[in-house]
Amino acid sequence: MIPRTATEGHKSDPPASEAAASLGYAWWAVIALTAVYTLSFVDRTILSLLVPSIKRDLGVSDTQIGVLQGLAFSVFYTLMGLPIGRIADRWNRRNLIVAGILVWSLFTTLGSVAKSYLLLFLTRIGVGVGEASLSPAGYSMLSDYFPKQKLGAAISVFYMGVFIGTSLAQLVGGTTVDMLARTPNIVVPVLGSMASWRLTFVIVGLPGVLFALLAWTIREPVRRNLLASADGRPTQLSFGDALAQIRMRWQSVAGISLGMVCQGMITYGLIAWIPTFFQRVHHWSPGQSGRALAGILLTFGCAGMYVGGRLSDHWQKRGVAEGPLKVAVISAIGTLLLMPVALIISDPYWTLALLAPALFFDALAMGTSAAALQHIFPNQVRGQVSALYLFVLNLGGGSLGPLLPGVFNDYLFHDPNMVGYSVAITVAVGAIGMLIACRSTYGAYRTHYNMMMKAA
Repeated sequence: MIPRTATEGHKSDPPASEAAASLGYAWWAVIALTAVYTLSFVDRTILSLLVPSIKRDLGVSDTQIGVLQGLAFSVFYTLMGLPIGRIADRWNRRNLIVAGILVWSLFTTLGSVAKSYLLLFLTRIGVGVGEASLSPAGYSMLSDYFPKQKLGAAISVFYMGVFIGTSLAQLVGGTTVDMLARTPNIVVPVLGSMASWRLTFVIVGLPGVLFALLAWTIREPVRRNLLASADGRPTQLSFGDALAQIRMRWQSVAGISLGMVCQGMITYGLIAWIPTFFQRVHHWSPGQSGRALAGILLTFGCAGMYVGGRLSDHWQKRGVAEGPLKVAVISAIGTLLLMPVALIISDPYWTLALLAPALFFDALAMGTSAAALQHIFPNQVRGQVSALYLFVLNLGGGSLGPLLPGVFNDYLFHDPNMVGYSVAITVAVGAIGMLIACRSTYGAYRTHYNMMMKAA
């Protein structure tokens, strides 16, 4: 028997004017959380523009760079995400996000003084630990702010922080590296003399204090769709109870998570290696590649997320429960047809021209897949299932995406200038896996979605 759901505080539905005002505030929360997510991706991806300097100063291989960009961040991001997801289901989610911002910004700044590969590896672990607080708490908050028929668009806008942050990292980081290229060392107050490229970590790390203040302005929403006992009171779920809820829906969780691991291989692999691709193969400066990539990431990546969210919400309103998964299938097909070709073509401008629509397709499902899990779980489990989803996504896609091209460069092609082919192989494998995983999950997801609708 499935317990019915309740709203914390047993509040009745608000009048239309109050609902409209509440929805207006909900979109302010989306904007604020998107800004925070943007900062997280600036701090996460700035390393991709510093690859030549890091290799020169620390004497590391492409495989080690892949580990630094993927595994160092992803392992602890995912491991810490599981207990943090449980905290998000029980504690003030806004405060959890504020604490996380301060932690990851501190460790980003500390990257500027890491004098060895090991120390830089440890700072990336710290960034991962801090950022583990954001998505589980953010997804859970947005699921309380928005009705089901608008949640896909809301989380897709939140997810735009991936491309906005990456674009800013490319633009600001690339320009900074170019400006400091003729100054091997620079003296920074308190930190002393350092290699000029290290200043980039300080520039992107210190604004975290301001973003923590921005997050502090968000109100903690009332928790809705809580599992309730027979007398209508919201129930507290033990860890075992939460696992039981996840096991009831394991086919949907597994299908969506595996599909987005494959999607993550594409996105994280591209973000980690495409600046290096332009620098190595086409001899562009960090500033040139950063400015070119920032434009298409920001425009086509964000457009893809928004269209994907609206398309998913459109299908949900028409009663097509598996709408988020249909978006993912379209995303996989479009990415497979366009992105590998973009990465092996010889003209850099044709590469950019093909990358633009490829990124649009790649981005379609990034927000809708996260929203899909919120639709089929009660409130007491949403933070934990989001953390589990992110655990699989980042340990799989977040690690393999940056790692595989480096491994292919070193051990398959034995040529660093074959990086375009290495990323193209990673993209093709990811797109095919995403297509199979998401399409095969339609039936299970439809069953689990209808189960929650009957319980509400």
